[in-house]
Amino acid sequence: MIGEYGYMEEGKLGKPYDLRLMRRLTRYAYPYKKVILVALALTMLITLMDLSLPYLSKIAIDRYILATWYRVNLASLEQPAIEEIRGPLGQDLEQSEDGLNAFVSHEHVKKLDPALVQKLKSAGLLSDKGYCRVPPNLADTFSKEERDVYSLQDGSRMVPFERVNAMKPDEILKVRAKDMGGLTLIGMVLLAFLIISFGLSYGETYILELIGQKIMQDIRLDLFQKIQAQALSFFDRHPVGRLVTRVTNDVENLNEMFKSVMITVFKDIFILTGILAVLLYLNWKLALVCFALLPFIFGLTLLFSSLARQAFRELRAKVAKLNAFLQERITGMRIVQLFVTEEFQRKAFAEINHENYVAGMKQIRIFAVFMPVMDLFLSFAVALLIWHGGGKVINEELSLGSLVAFLSYIQMFFRPIRDIAEKYNIMQSAMASTERIVEFLDHKEEIPEPEHPVVPEPVLGHLRFEHVSFGYRKGVPVLKDVTFEVKPGEMVAIVGATGAGKTTVVNLIERFYDPLEGRVLLDNEDLRHWPKKALQRHIGLVMQDVFIFSGSLADNILLGDDSQGSEAVERAITQANARSFIQKLPKGMEQDIGEEGSNLSAGERQLLSFARALAYNPKVLILDEATSSVDPETERLIQEAILTMTQKRTTLVIAHRLSTIRRADRILVMHHGRIREQGTHEELMALRGVYYKLNRFREA
Repeated sequence: MIGEYGYMEEGKLGKPYDLRLMRRLTRYAYPYKKVILVALALTMLITLMDLSLPYLSKIAIDRYILATWYRVNLASLEQPAIEEIRGPLGQDLEQSEDGLNAFVSHEHVKKLDPALVQKLKSAGLLSDKGYCRVPPNLADTFSKEERDVYSLQDGSRMVPFERVNAMKPDEILKVRAKDMGGLTLIGMVLLAFLIISFGLSYGETYILELIGQKIMQDIRLDLFQKIQAQALSFFDRHPVGRLVTRVTNDVENLNEMFKSVMITVFKDIFILTGILAVLLYLNWKLALVCFALLPFIFGLTLLFSSLARQAFRELRAKVAKLNAFLQERITGMRIVQLFVTEEFQRKAFAEINHENYVAGMKQIRIFAVFMPVMDLFLSFAVALLIWHGGGKVINEELSLGSLVAFLSYIQMFFRPIRDIAEKYNIMQSAMASTERIVEFLDHKEEIPEPEHPVVPEPVLGHLRFEHVSFGYRKGVPVLKDVTFEVKPGEMVAIVGATGAGKTTVVNLIERFYDPLEGRVLLDNEDLRHWPKKALQRHIGLVMQDVFIFSGSLADNILLGDDSQGSEAVERAITQANARSFIQKLPKGMEQDIGEEGSNLSAGERQLLSFARALAYNPKVLILDEATSSVDPETERLIQEAILTMTQKRTTLVIAHRLSTIRRADRILVMHHGRIREQGTHEELMALRGVYYKLNRFREA
C-alpha cells in the first residue's frame, strides 16, 4: 500500500458514454420528466431561432440588398423555350407591358436549369446587366421612352442599376424605399428573435440547472441513506475519506456534467441536424461537397477520443497517487519530523510530482493538436465553399445570400465539434464517478430487518449468548464458542486483555454484526428477530470513545427524535448526574457545544453520553468505561452516575476501574476469544488464574 499510495481505485475509468450507467441516471431524471420535456421544447425553439438567423441574412441579401433583376428577351425565343422558362418560375417571372421582354430576380434565377441559363447568356437572350424595379409612384422619374427602361404590367419600371446608382443618395432611398422597408422588417425580426432567444435560453438554462440540482440532491440523499444502512463490517474495509468522496466529489462531477454537457448536448444535436437539413435545402450539391469533410472530422474525433481517454486515465491515476501521498505524509508529519526524513520525503514527492507533470503535458499536447486541426478543417471548409460556391454564384446557380448563409452555417456546424474536447473530459470524469456511485448503491452489506419482527412484552432485559463464534475477517475468529447469561437486573463486568473479544461482545449485542455461529438472545428471542429500531431503544450503549455531534446538548441527547418529551430528557440528565455542569452553561440545554463537543471537557462529554443512553429508559445498559484521566470532581460525578444508571437495569460493563469491577454481581474473564473464568472478585482472585494475573499486572 505504501508503494502504491492507495490510488488503485482511482485508476478505474469508465467509458465516456456508458448506456448502462446512463439508464441508471435516467431513473433519477424520470420524476422530473415533464419539466425536462419543457426544457427540450425550449431547446428546440432556441435552435430554430439560431438556425433562422443566417437564413434571414440570406433573404436580406438576395431580396433587398441586391434586389437585382435580369432581362429575358422573349421576342427572340421560340414558344417551347419560353415555356421552359415560365414553367419553373411561374408568378416569379415579370413580363413587360409590350410582352417582348420578361424579368427574373437574382433570387429566382437558381430555379432555372443551369444549362439553360448558360445557353441564354451565350445567345445574349439573358442579360448580364442588373435592373432595379422602380415602384409605380416613382415610375415617372424614368421615362419609358428612355433606352433600356421597361414598363411592367403593374405600372412599375425596370431601370438599369447603373442609372439608379448615379442618382443622389436621397433619391436612391426613395427609389429603393421598398427594399429599405424589407431590410427594416428583417432587422426588427432579427432583434425580436435575439430577445426571445435570450428569454428562452434563460428559461432553458434555469430549468436544466434546477433539474440537475434536484437530481444531485436525490443522489446525495440515496448515498447518505445507503451509507447509514451499511453494516459496520463495511466501514471496517472502506476509509471514511473514500465514502465522503462519493457523496461530495463524485456527485459534484455529475453536477458538472449536467451543467456543462447535458444542458448543451441536446442543443448541439438539434443544431447539427438542423444545419445538415438547411444546407441540403439551400443547395444539395454544394452541401454534399461540404459533407465530404465529415468522414475526416469524425475519424479525427474518434482518434482524439481514444488518445484523450488513455491520457486522462494516466493523469487521473497520477493525481490520485499525488493526493494519497500528500494525505499520508501530512497525517504522519509527526513521524516524518521525528525521524528527520524530510529530504527523503521531498525527493519522493518530487518524483511523483514530475510523473503528474508528464501525464498532464501528454494530455495538453493531445488537446493542443486537436483544436488547431479542427480550426484547419473549418478554414478548409470555408475555402472550399468560397471556391466552389463562388463559382456557382458567378454561374447564377447559387445566390450570393445562399453562399453567405452557407458560410455562417458551416461555422455554426464546427462550433459544437470544437467544444467536444472540453465536454469529453467532463463526460469521462462524470462517467467514472457514475460508475463508482452505481457500484456503491448496488453494494449489499446491510444488517437485514426481520421478515416477521418480534418484540416481547414486557421487555425484561434477559441477555444470553449461546455458542457464539464470530470473526471480522474470514478465517480469523475473534469469539470462539462463547456462552454466558446475564439475568434481568444483574450487573456483569467483562474483563480481559486487549484483543480478548470484549468489544466484539458489545458489537453483537447491539447487532452491529450478526454472529457466524450460535445465537444472541434478548428475552429468549434471537436478536435477528427484533426490529433494529426497537432493539436500539431497549439497549443503551455508552462507548469509551464518546462521539459528540456539533449542535446543542439537547440535539445530542435526542439525536433528532422528537418523540421523546422534555420529561424523558430531564430524567436522563438527572440519572446521568449531568445537571450540575449543564446549569453552568449560559444557554443550558440549548448551548452550542462545538464540533465533536470541543467546548466540553472529557468528563462532561462522558456524562452527556450517559444521558444520551438513558433517554429511552432502556432495560439493558452496556457501559464501556473510559480509561482517560479526569479531575477528581468529575470522577466522583461519573461514579455516582454509574451507580444510579445501573439500578434496576441489566448492565454489562467492560470494566477498567477496580471499583466498578468489585460492584459487579458477576465477572466474566475473556482470554483469546473465550470466557475462561467467571465469578465474583474474591472468587476469581482465589483461583489465581487469568483474572488474578490481570489484577497483578494492573497493580504493577
